[in-house]
Amino acid sequence: MFTDFFYELKSQGVPVSPTEWIQLHKALSKNLNFASLDRFYYIARAILVKDETLFDKYDIAFSSYFKDIETPEEIIEEILSGLEKVNELVLTPEQMALLEALDLDQVRANFEQQWKEGHYKGHKGGDRAIGTGGRSTQGAYGFHPTGVRVGQDGSRHRRAIQIAEERRFKNFSSDIILDTRNMKVALSRLRRLLPMGPEDELDLDLTIDKTSKNGGEIDLVWSKSLTNTAKVLLFMDSGGSMNPFVHTVERLFSAAKTQIKDLKYFYFHNCIYHELYTDIMRRKKAKTMEILRQYGSDYRVILVGDADMAPSELLNIDGAIYYYYRNETPGIQWFQMVRDHFRKTVWLNPRPARIWPHTDTIPIVQEVFPMYELTLNGLTDAVKYLMR
Repeated sequence: MFTDFFYELKSQGVPVSPTEWIQLHKALSKNLNFASLDRFYYIARAILVKDETLFDKYDIAFSSYFKDIETPEEIIEEILSGLEKVNELVLTPEQMALLEALDLDQVRANFEQQWKEGHYKGHKGGDRAIGTGGRSTQGAYGFHPTGVRVGQDGSRHRRAIQIAEERRFKNFSSDIILDTRNMKVALSRLRRLLPMGPEDELDLDLTIDKTSKNGGEIDLVWSKSLTNTAKVLLFMDSGGSMNPFVHTVERLFSAAKTQIKDLKYFYFHNCIYHELYTDIMRRKKAKTMEILRQYGSDYRVILVGDADMAPSELLNIDGAIYYYYRNETPGIQWFQMVRDHFRKTVWLNPRPARIWPHTDTIPIVQEVFPMYELTLNGLTDAVKYLMR
């Protein structure tokens, strides 16, 4: 059943497995959706979609597959000519409860039978024909929990197809700019838990094993606690063209501080030269070479910036944007020194990847650092790279 829906989900990028598909059919066989398309929408999403970032893709697939159950366009004009608009049917909750929703296949069969027999001309009210103001599974301005809507200017009952078409979950899409919660989840993968320090944690499994071997005499076994050993250096571009992205970078910084125990951070503007800064206003300086000497190659390095600047800032001696600032070494060489010193470095760019090839300097920076979008997918892929 609904085999094409399975492939529609796959084509939209929803990774549905055969096991989940079987579970959905088990739910349908128990009538957990009460033969309602609305309930089917939610039950199928709960079973088939494992990640909220895929809700939007699910909605696209759902509306694409089920849209024809509402409005069969090939016969709509013929039927409309025989319908007469009437006042909308309003039922009490008790009357609504008496209506029994049909299986979707039955709905289609009923509709096709009524259409073929011509039961759509002049019908008002009633329980079977394609009419207006009735309780059949097809028509307009009536009421039935499941049905084919024809000739009505909008849904009155907020059914599942309209919910899917609204795409209310578009903001969960994985290519959006991250919020702090998503950043924390992505960055949590950077944490490396290793046994370190004194043996101050009871190893319950080994204690039970040794106690059993001792004939029941308790033998406590202690082990070292797991400690987060991740070490990260964060270099952030601030000011100028990065101003529109300041809140996004702030959220990344906040998430990193909560997820990474050993986090060191510095600021630069457009490009790294012989000095970095320890404050976002770039008033407190720190020598770049001293930073490279102080922090070992085992630190993971994340650079955040749009990498979009005048080519001279990146490639020229004394190319820094500030008139009185002198850099004897071009910025591109400083970037290369950072890359060569640390084992793992990545660049997170808040600008969409589609514009990168059309700028002067982003492609050059990409040759130095692996570059990822500052989105959920991008940050997740960057963390995977850092943890290889």
